[in-house]
Amino acid sequence: MKRRRAELNDTELIHELSKIIDENQIISSSKKLAVYDCDGYVAQKSRARLAVYPESTEEVAGIVRLLHKHEIPFLPRGAGTGLSGGAIPMNREVIVNLVRMNKLLSVDFDNMRAVVQPGHVNIMLTKKIGRDGWYYAPDPSSQTACTIGGNLAENAGGAHCLKYGVTTNHVVAATVVLPDGEVVKMGSEFGEPIGYDLMGLLVGAEGTLGIATEIVVKILKKPEAVKTIMAMFNRVEEASNTVSDVISAGVIPAAMEMMDQLAMQAVDKSNYHVGYPNDIEAVLLIEVDGMAAGLDASARQIVEICEKNSVRTVKVAQSDTERSLWWSSRKMAFGAMGRISPDYVVQDGVIPRSKLTQVLRQIKGLSEETGLRIANVFHAGDGNLHPLICYDSRVPGETELALETGSKILKICVDAGGTISGEHGIGIEKIEDMNYLYTKHDLDAQISVRSVFNPRDLCNSGKLIPHPSKCAEVRQAQQVIKENGHIFDTLPDQTTFSS
Repeated sequence: MKRRRAELNDTELIHELSKIIDENQIISSSKKLAVYDCDGYVAQKSRARLAVYPESTEEVAGIVRLLHKHEIPFLPRGAGTGLSGGAIPMNREVIVNLVRMNKLLSVDFDNMRAVVQPGHVNIMLTKKIGRDGWYYAPDPSSQTACTIGGNLAENAGGAHCLKYGVTTNHVVAATVVLPDGEVVKMGSEFGEPIGYDLMGLLVGAEGTLGIATEIVVKILKKPEAVKTIMAMFNRVEEASNTVSDVISAGVIPAAMEMMDQLAMQAVDKSNYHVGYPNDIEAVLLIEVDGMAAGLDASARQIVEICEKNSVRTVKVAQSDTERSLWWSSRKMAFGAMGRISPDYVVQDGVIPRSKLTQVLRQIKGLSEETGLRIANVFHAGDGNLHPLICYDSRVPGETELALETGSKILKICVDAGGTISGEHGIGIEKIEDMNYLYTKHDLDAQISVRSVFNPRDLCNSGKLIPHPSKCAEVRQAQQVIKENGHIFDTLPDQTTFSS
């Protein structure tokens, strides 16, 4: 029988890592590691064993080979803006932080391609190529902070995914360090890849299949003209009907966003005050872009559809400044919730557009049933809902109630013919909700695929796909949080080292 390899203690592990990277690329101090206790999903926290900051593909591969050799769990991390707990170290992982790998490596305007490292911030790519009239289309609300590597892991979308698609539509190839440290190329920089679509597997896999260290993305020429329309409605039903009518008319907006009354109240208390009337139930932000010729006609058609649905006020932005304010108010809506609630958890269900009114009513019913306020901010054009459940973690039981309410919302979405995530991923937050969608056999098939890449389950273990033992671990951690407020009491004592 094969003998199990002796575990490295922290001192030994740091010594071995120091042969691959400099000591200033290693963090072992418990206080410094606290920043990695959670990502944008703050309802659960856990302490990492170490954090390392590689600066090249070779360093990532060396680190991963070492960790694989000694069967030490690890997880890749970008900016930590993810909203489903995908970057939380639930198993005392070593965090492979990719933020120092933030370079734009090359741009090929002729072939509409750019190559970036995973730590490159989303908006910075557009800023760097924007002076030449180009941009990168995926635009998550966190695009001023989130990284393209993180976008790849979660298959992030954004407001303009209605017309332009999500990350998987814009990433064509990548250099990837597999969970055993092997370096491979996936995808094809030009043309369709031959063989299995491994990029299709990697994008949205939440770091469970490997670590992308160089990413080839499509870049687009900026549209010639843009028209942005804001429409305010007395009733949510009127706004929902407008969404369906616009799409049915054959108009494909670049974006179609909706906010409800509570979300508007939060935004107007933030730094992005628009001045929404207090008594309207919904606002739509609709954008069309393309060739200047014909764009005015598209905007007029949308305005007419809004008027047919009893819009109270509808207007077209008259300047880039006005358009920017409107978009800032929408993109900062999540952060603005802090103005009206000490805590919130955001969900990410998807439903058919035709079910918007029905599902929003059901969410309102849950709010009345639980006593928790729920704001709705979402990509109305493709039915990607983002209910923001307000709670106060200082009130006993409210955190659990908020999480249970979020799970019930996802069940409502599935029952309406939708799914449990549009762009935020599964992480640990929704892992048990995968059972709403898949049978045990379905999940076993996905586990089999993961096992080909990650047979020892060392790379971001316990995320994305429920596994009986892992689900039990998540439930145990949730129970500890409920009782103690954190899980650190369950961890073995470890000597910590400053770095």
